Formats: sequence, structure tokens, C-alpha cells
Amino acid sequence: MEKSTDKMSVRESWQVFKYIFKFLLPFKRYFIWAFVFSVITTALASLMPFVLSVFMDSYLTPMKATDQIIFYFAGLYLLLAIINSIAFFFKWNYLQNGSIFVNQYIRKKVYGKIHQLGMRYFDQKPTGWLITRITNDTDLFDFWQTLFNALTSVLSIVIAFVALFVIDHKIALVMLLILPLLILAVIIYQKVSTKVYQAMLAKRSELNTKLNEYISGMRIIQQFRQESRLGNEFEKTNDEYYGYRKKVIQINGILLSPLVNFLMAISIVVVLLMYSNRSLHAVVEAGLIYAFISNVQIYFNPISGLMDSLSNFSNGLVASSRIKTIMEEQEFAPKQGSESSVSKAPLIEQGKIEFRNVSFSYDGEHQVLKNISFIVNPGETLAFVGHTGSGKSSIINVFMRFYEFTEGQVLIDDQDIRTFTKEELRHKIGLVLQDSFMFVASVTDNIKMMNSQITDEAAKEAARFVQADHFIKDLENGYETKVIEGGAAFSAGERQLINFARTIVRNPKILLLDEATANIDTETEALIQDGLTNMRQNRTTMAIAHRLSTIKDADQILVLNKGEIIERGNHDELLELNGYYADMYRIQTLQKEL
Repeated sequence: MEKSTDKMSVRESWQVFKYIFKFLLPFKRYFIWAFVFSVITTALASLMPFVLSVFMDSYLTPMKATDQIIFYFAGLYLLLAIINSIAFFFKWNYLQNGSIFVNQYIRKKVYGKIHQLGMRYFDQKPTGWLITRITNDTDLFDFWQTLFNALTSVLSIVIAFVALFVIDHKIALVMLLILPLLILAVIIYQKVSTKVYQAMLAKRSELNTKLNEYISGMRIIQQFRQESRLGNEFEKTNDEYYGYRKKVIQINGILLSPLVNFLMAISIVVVLLMYSNRSLHAVVEAGLIYAFISNVQIYFNPISGLMDSLSNFSNGLVASSRIKTIMEEQEFAPKQGSESSVSKAPLIEQGKIEFRNVSFSYDGEHQVLKNISFIVNPGETLAFVGHTGSGKSSIINVFMRFYEFTEGQVLIDDQDIRTFTKEELRHKIGLVLQDSFMFVASVTDNIKMMNSQITDEAAKEAARFVQADHFIKDLENGYETKVIEGGAAFSAGERQLINFARTIVRNPKILLLDEATANIDTETEALIQDGLTNMRQNRTTMAIAHRLSTIKDADQILVLNKGEIIERGNHDELLELNGYYADMYRIQTLQKEL
């Protein structure tokens, strides 16, 4: 569970900081150069008032300023200003680029980590939550800026104080008395703002989750007229987010720049009073006062800027803790034993499948598969039937290595499935799901899945093989027709035929059909059946059947109930048994006749 900064101990915060700081190290040269140029700009900012001070006290006040001296000091000041501007440009450029590169690096690492996690992790995390983690939480641009500004602020304070000490060490020591007040202000702000910031970030994450859910389910929302109810829920969450945002603004308005500026004003008043008192007994040079007050401002300005960005630090520390949580997540996809020695890993050549006393649980407590055993010989078709929740899809999930089974053994060609590489399993096993997801690309690219190693001709041949060519060639641009999001312009059957082609173009040895005919329309039903017949030729097939009429020719049918096999045999044998399968078949036949 994620912790907010107000619940994290100092030690935990330090651990999070050390962890996220490691991502900066590959790009440290950008920040080093930014720091070098920052030293130059800070030094010049403190030096430039001295130039004017010398001009005022040595030439302007005693009326000794000639045209040559005026041009000399003007040129010197202009030169320092130009150097300062150039140094500031390079500092800004290196800092911005370094921060951007670190952000990209972190986002790439988190995205890569997401792909390593097992399906169980995604079962537990909402999509909107994950999107927030990958997009918002990896955007630590302001966090890196704050860290750098903190470092340069310390440098500016030190340089400014040295300048103050050189000008007048007695008054400079008085400025040190203000420092504890500034530190106290920082501590108070950090405590007050952190809790509000945490609530605000939580509401932002909730907003992203709701948006993702509402947009994904827009058809259902409009179908059941839920716009008003969900609109009210979204407005409530949005108002709560606005409320926390408003509190942040109020806290910043009181405890940030106004407080620092007030302390700076007090310091300037103290300086003026001390110089005024001194002027009663001796001559006080105006240029000296100007240089001192200028460096007092340089002394306070970085503190003001640092306090303004403290909220970014709190935000970044929270985001960093979430990144750390994801990167340290151990819910990995099941490992394949031979991934470290690919050359010695076995290959799937025959396609024989065997389950030996396999048991499986999604949550580690409630078993959804109990002692499952069966054999599918090469080229045969095995079908699973049963009501929702009987364990049919769980068998496919286990076989595809989406989840790790808890007991028993799964074998392919008499080899433990764990000994095959993931690449071999994905290449030799073709999975066709009930719902076909299509990408915003051409029909050809959707069949090839953007794999450059598959030729366009191979994609077209696969489409012809599964009977998808019949409707694709009639499209306006044929195979180059652009698919809109989700393939909404195609019927369910047409999307499924493209899905068949996507699977068959890789020429798998084993075919898995997860209720692949459940949502097809009558227009393409015949094409779907012909496509399935072609696909199953010379392939070992395991199919989850919704329509029992589609698996009448299966070599073996397993009837599941509550995770257990209660009947097995072919279609005719199960009808003769007159049990669970026979009842299901009679009901479907009667419904079809009606």
C-alpha cells in the first residue's frame, strides 16, 4: 500500500529519495554543467552591485565622473550582464534537458516493468490508476528542478552572505538571526501543506480512474441512460479536487512568498536603521548601502523561490514512493525455467498437451481448478463446456502462462511447460479470445500486429485461409483500410475473422479458442465456421465452447463444474451418458428451434 509523506518516517522518505535519485545518475553531467553555470550566475549577481557601488561612491558622489569613466563602468556592467545572461541560458538549457531526459528514462523503466508483471497484478489495479502512475507520477520535472534549486539556493545564500560580510561584517551577522525564522517557516509550511497535497493527489488519481472507466464504458452508459448519475459522481469528485486545490492556493498564499518577503522587508528596515544610526557619527556611503541591500535581496530571493517549490518536493516524493512501489512489485508473470539458456530449451514440435492433477487459485485461497487431468494428442481437438465460473477460461490462462498454477504439472510434448522459453510458447501457441481488440492502424497491420518480419502477402494469405478475405477485399481501401478505435466500424464477426488471421499468420502448432464464436453475427457465422475448420487442420486445439453445436466433431469434450471435470467423452458418448452435457445440449437445441 502506498504511503503519503505525512505517514512516511524520515528514514522512509530518505530511502525513497535515494531510490529515485539513482535514475538521475546516468544524466548527471547535465546537472553538473547546470551547477557550474549556476555558480557563475550567482557570483556575477553578487558582483554587479559592487560595480555600481564603486561608481557611485568613488566617482558619482564626489562628482569625479568623466565621460570616459561613465562609459567604462557602463561597459563593464553591460559585459557582466551579457556574461550573466549567457551563463543563465546554459544553466537553464542543461537543467531543463537533464530533467526531461530523467523523466523519459523513468517512464521507460516503469512502462517496461509493467510488461513484466503478471495478470494477477492487473486484476487488482484499475486501468486509470495505472495510467496515473505511468503518466503523472513519472513526470518529476518540477521535483528535479526543486532539488537543483535547493542546491543552488544554498550556494546563493553562502555567496550572498560572504558578500554581505565583506561589505559590513557586523550588520551581516545580524542577518543570521533571520535564518532560524526562515527555517521555522519552512517546517511549518511542510507540515501544513503535505496533508492537503496528499488528499489533492488522491482525488486527481480518482478523477483519472473515473474518466477511463466512463470513456471505456460510454456505450453502456448511454444505453442504460446513466449519464446524469455518473455526471453527478464525476462532478462531486471534481468539486472535491477543486476544494483541495483551493486550500493549497490559500496555504501557499499565506506561508510562501508573502512570509519570506515580509522577513526580507524587516531585514532591509533593520539594515537602514543600523546605517542611519551609524550616519549620526560618520559618513555612510550610499553605494555601500545599495550594494548591501542588493545582496540582502540575493540572500532572500533563493529562499523565497525554494519555499515556493516545496510543494513540488512533497508532490515528487509521493510520486517517487509510488514509482518505487511499482518497480519493487514482485507479482511477476510466471517465469520460464530455460530463459537463461535458450539454446538448450526444448521446442514445440508435435503439439501434445497434458494436464496432470493441476489445481489453481487466483487469490491463493479459493481454488478455481481442482485436480484437472487430461491428454490432447497432436492434431486432436479438445473442447471445454460448462456454465460461467466452471473454470474453462482458467485452464486457458494457466496453459498460456498468464498465471502460475499451484499444484500438478502441465506438459507439452511430454516436457514440463516451464522448460519452454516464453518466446517459444508465444510463437507456437495461438490464442483467439471472445472479444477481438483492434488497433488504430490498417487492416494489414492489425493482422501482422506491426511485425515487420511478416510480409503483407503472408497477411493476405492468412486472411484468405480463414475466410476473412471475403469482406476485406470489398472495403474501400481493401487491406489498407484504416481501423478506427476498437474496430467499431466492423461487425463482431468481421473483427473475429481478422483476429483469426492475426493468429494463423504466425502458423501456431497449438490453437486455443476461448469462446471464439460467442458473439458472432448470423451474416458471418458460416465464414467463421469455415475459418475455424481451416485453422484446426493439423493443429492441436483446445476450445471453450458456448455453442455446443460447434464442437460436435471434437475428439474429446470435458464438462466442468466448479473447477472439476464431471464428465468426459465425445459428443455421442456424452449424449448416451444422459447427464449434464446432454441436458445442456437439449436446452440449446430447443432454444434454437424456438
